[in-house]
Amino acid sequence: MSNTSKVKEIKKANLLQSFAPIIVLIGLLSINISIWHDDSIGGANQLALTFAAAFAAIIAFRLNVPYQRISKFIVNNISDAMPSILILLLIGALSGTWMISGVVPTLVIYGLDLLSPDYFLFATVIISAIVSLSTGSSWSTIATIGVALMGIGVALGFSSGMVAGAIISGAYFGDKMSPLSDTTNLASAMAGTDIFTHIRYMLYTTTPTMLITLIIFLVLGFMHKGSATPTGVIDMKNAIESSFTISPWLLLVPAILIYVIIKKTPPLTSLFIGTLAGSIAVIIFQPTIITQLYPTIIAHGNPKQLSESIPFYKQAYVVISQAWFGASEVATGNIKIDKLLSTGGMAGMLNTIWLIITAMTFSGAMESAGLLLRIADFFIKYAKSTGSLVATTVASSIFMNITASEQYISIVVPGRMYADIYRRRKLKPELLSRSLEDGGTVTSVLVPWNTGGAVNSSVLGVATLSYLPYAFFNLISPLMSIFFAYLNIKIRHYTDKEYNELMEIEKLQDVAGL
Repeated sequence: MSNTSKVKEIKKANLLQSFAPIIVLIGLLSINISIWHDDSIGGANQLALTFAAAFAAIIAFRLNVPYQRISKFIVNNISDAMPSILILLLIGALSGTWMISGVVPTLVIYGLDLLSPDYFLFATVIISAIVSLSTGSSWSTIATIGVALMGIGVALGFSSGMVAGAIISGAYFGDKMSPLSDTTNLASAMAGTDIFTHIRYMLYTTTPTMLITLIIFLVLGFMHKGSATPTGVIDMKNAIESSFTISPWLLLVPAILIYVIIKKTPPLTSLFIGTLAGSIAVIIFQPTIITQLYPTIIAHGNPKQLSESIPFYKQAYVVISQAWFGASEVATGNIKIDKLLSTGGMAGMLNTIWLIITAMTFSGAMESAGLLLRIADFFIKYAKSTGSLVATTVASSIFMNITASEQYISIVVPGRMYADIYRRRKLKPELLSRSLEDGGTVTSVLVPWNTGGAVNSSVLGVATLSYLPYAFFNLISPLMSIFFAYLNIKIRHYTDKEYNELMEIEKLQDVAGL
């Protein structure tokens, strides 16, 4: 008789077990927000995700899921998030160097000269959309031009949440519609359609959504009664111009970044190049910033060096390194501008990275026991009509953004789940791919503990719940997709001939083992 213990069969979770960790998480997050408000990302939300992950693991154990499986899923999820974490670190470094190099201050000055408060929000959406459409990256857009637009908007007296909502609306429109976007390519691949068919089909729902968004922001701009007076704006401009060298040559730095992104350079490489360009610009254009910041930095590290004569190149190395990894603040004499021009570097992103890791831990524990798929199966039962199927797909993507905390999962999992159902109902794959984008891509930024929400909130310095009411494009997109489906507007079906040919191809592939 063997001494090896028999491995217990993993049980299937019921609906209550599947929803229980999510209920615990939502309850803890609600408590955190009521107590810490915007500061809950500083540790309270991470602790809530940790407790919810532990609760999910307990349920997994009760379902006979071995510890090794739970651990493997958690580690794999964190591993999947590593590209986002590395990008986030480089975004912190890029923000620091672009700030002290004068790139962001230059963009702010030119923006204040060109943009009227009446149409600032409207222009912000368009500018963000164009940059994101060109680069295929909402994150890069928000971390570069978005930071500058944020400064302009605050200087003009708009609330930070409203400005962030306009930036995010434009950036996610471009991300969604760009053939260079990873999520756009992923959605079309998961549904089984080519990317340009996918993009053209998205125009039906995305165009009215964008038009509504632009109209809302145009109205908000003309209704704006901000606190910034012409004198106040002039004072801010004077404070920036007295502290930084403002030059159109500094615009070469963002131009270099946009160029390398358009050339399909990988994100990490692109951001690294952009950060290096910003570092070089510090030395060329802002030598006074280097001599101003060096004593402050050294006073916290090795104050003895203050009495020594330090060569400029060593001072430059210290100041630029600090901008990459730590906090930097240029004193202009204007409190608002000082706050605007302060950055945290890579260290400023650590709370967000901590949040991402705990979110991936939670989703890993949930996935190891099949809890997410069990919930998804529950929703599928109610998808009877085309409208309800699209609504279910969109809801599933949003649900995955909330529970799995990663926009790629919100595209991949529902894409796998629903592909066969769409096909059996003779619905063309571009309907599925559009639903995945409308539900998954654009809503990730609305969830505080999702990588999208955590990263962009950290980069812009605005709490997710503060900009959420103003991210109109992201809020309207899922509703527009469902609206079109229920009214049967431009819903594409296979003809009987096309469907029969598709089935024949699938049979041949099965025979060939493909």
